[in-house]
Amino acid sequence: MTVEVVKNYINGKWVESKATETQDVVNPATGEILAKTPMSTADETIAAIEAAKAAFERWRRTPVFTRVRHLNRIRDAFEENFDELSEVLTMEQGKCLDESRGEYRRTIENIECATAIPSLQMGYNTEDIAAGIDEMVIKQPLGVFFCVAPFNFPGMVPTWFWPFAIGTGNTYIVKPSPQVPLSQVKQFEIIHNLGLQRGILSMVHGGPEAVNALIESPDTVGMSFVGSTHVGRLLYKKTAEYGKRSQVQGGAKNFITVMPDTNLDRTVAALLTSFYGCTGQRCLAGGVILAVGDIHEPLTEALVEGSKKLKVGYGLEEGVQMGPLASKRGMETVIGYIDAGVKEGAELLLDGRGCKVPEHPNGFFVGPTVFDKVTPSMSIAREEIFGPVIPIIHVKDLDEAIEIIHANPYGNASSVFTSSGKTAREYQYRVKAGNIGINIGVVAPIATFPFSGMKDSFMGDLHGQGQDAVDFFTENKVVITRWF
Repeated sequence: MTVEVVKNYINGKWVESKATETQDVVNPATGEILAKTPMSTADETIAAIEAAKAAFERWRRTPVFTRVRHLNRIRDAFEENFDELSEVLTMEQGKCLDESRGEYRRTIENIECATAIPSLQMGYNTEDIAAGIDEMVIKQPLGVFFCVAPFNFPGMVPTWFWPFAIGTGNTYIVKPSPQVPLSQVKQFEIIHNLGLQRGILSMVHGGPEAVNALIESPDTVGMSFVGSTHVGRLLYKKTAEYGKRSQVQGGAKNFITVMPDTNLDRTVAALLTSFYGCTGQRCLAGGVILAVGDIHEPLTEALVEGSKKLKVGYGLEEGVQMGPLASKRGMETVIGYIDAGVKEGAELLLDGRGCKVPEHPNGFFVGPTVFDKVTPSMSIAREEIFGPVIPIIHVKDLDEAIEIIHANPYGNASSVFTSSGKTAREYQYRVKAGNIGINIGVVAPIATFPFSGMKDSFMGDLHGQGQDAVDFFTENKVVITRWF
């Protein structure tokens, strides 16, 4: 059976890559090779940049309401193809079908938010700053932007960026993760038939060579990145050296504090979703539980019992609640962290190693895992595991919990579960994290709010989504006028 090498989408056309190197796209539940991703060359990437540059002046002069009508058509087409989009996502990434549907609901939400750009892109003015002189700010597009997308949300994350970019009059290039290109391929197949002008939106597959070409080109103006802090920091530095603007969403270690006055049943349900949803492979997943005081023992018992009940399997099959890790490498990394937790002295209450799904023996499965007696110095408490592992640290009070949170370099998200308004306000006031949850396990901002982040979890000034995205993709031009 011949496995297809996916194509690039450049200047409104599907183009076969001339790259000699490819990467397998593997169904993580079955081990089946679904396709191959080409590691596109610098020349191919430059062709996409040139097409985007050529389209920019024409597109920026297109009336804003015409631009957003294209976004409306894309939104409607994604709705019409919702089930197929969700199935493709599950097949290549591994998450359960309901999780894929949730991802595409957020994908469509981002496009809907960008249709408000006629209002979001409005400037402001003041009359008579001096006698007969007026001043105003207009928000203008800048040119060719691009994103370097991650493997964990391949359908949604690019829409944190490109709908806002093209809605404001820029042109855009998507560089998907080579591990999971099919979600973007399917989206571009749909967009191809909707009459969007050539060069406005392109897609180039590949790895470092393509990314370097995008950054180094004098014809690109900015980058959006979601991935590890290590890679993000390297790209952030390089974009700065080349005079680009950038927004870099990095890694995370999200601490969840559980107070003694919490509603235990509802808290446990939220925590299971936070740690095990998408098999723990999301930047907003729970990373560590800080169990305060007397809640520690009943909370730990309830989490173990709840974890045992989760059904692990292929996400397209009925009743499955948690799918595989997205890759063999990811599975091995998570198992390595479990091994390290045992070696460092944590108490392993539930072991997900050796998880078997008889119908799919070649899948990359790790079962729900729970550690107790974890200390802040352990690797499972300090580093992002990106898998279905719950480490529990017993702390005496809120102050100790916040001290542990602040000692960690990441600051993506943090939540507190409590019945006290005083505790909740103190938490949101003091904790240094970009997204704060009060009795919320997954602090996922809707499209009209920025996807925030602090410390080593974010580099840049403006985040993805909402007004932040509009500001990132435009420049404020000040105009001062006097008429004689």
